[in-house]
Amino acid sequence: HHLKAEQGIMATNFVTRTSPQLLEALEANMVEFWKGYGLPTGRRLDERAELVSVMTGIPEPLFNAVFRARLAPEAVAMAVEEICLDAAEWNVPLFWWLTPSTTPPDLGDTLLKRGFVHAGTVPGMAVDLARLDNHATLPRDLTIKVVEDNATLGVWAEIAAVGTGFAPAAAAMVKTVEQDIGLQPANGLRRYVGYLGGVPVAASGLVLHAGVAGIFAVATLPHARGQGIGGAMTRIPLLDALAEGYAVGTLQASEMGYPVYQRLGFETVCGIGLYLLPR
Repeated sequence: HHLKAEQGIMATNFVTRTSPQLLEALEANMVEFWKGYGLPTGRRLDERAELVSVMTGIPEPLFNAVFRARLAPEAVAMAVEEICLDAAEWNVPLFWWLTPSTTPPDLGDTLLKRGFVHAGTVPGMAVDLARLDNHATLPRDLTIKVVEDNATLGVWAEIAAVGTGFAPAAAAMVKTVEQDIGLQPANGLRRYVGYLGGVPVAASGLVLHAGVAGIFAVATLPHARGQGIGGAMTRIPLLDALAEGYAVGTLQASEMGYPVYQRLGFETVCGIGLYLLPR
């Protein structure tokens, strides 16, 4: 019952948009998704009170990242140094995500001095699920299914990687990691594939955690874009979450996805600073 009450809070406070509970839940949900990549053999998840880091060896910064920094000012230099050494050892580019809860507030400046590059601000977005149009028709010939076998899991990973624009080598590694994570990920990630006329063209993922429904890995293959498929791949998982008692959806928007999410009713509730340590 506790969770239901919590979801109730999320929905009622939604009008205040930047309610601390909402931002906290958005961040916790995001971290839960990315943590999954540090769990398979040969990858690493380091989860401490002061920060969470994931290392996979995939040559894409999204898959080697630092989250939820809660650092005391005197601990910053050492923590940053350690992460830089890690990235060098794994020989990967790395992202450091700075959310509204990050401490100290000037961590970004320290990262810049240490060779990180400010790679932009990612909109953290949220939507009141009751506002979603559950009668909107799907694009013609589109069917959406939850991934339930290994072959389809491979297809999902390929679409997610190619649709996001990863290089072929990285895409192959993403596929390996996803298959190592398997059909029942520890974070409960539910994967969806969109088929256009029976051919797989789109992917998305749903994580139900911290009282909110988080959307991830929304991707459409280039030739199938511009038909409303990305919107459908976002909406259908959220409607599933609504049916399961969730009241709020969250996500971190890419530039390409932003207008799609806006049309669905998502609003920006925070900015997340993205700092890149190149390789």
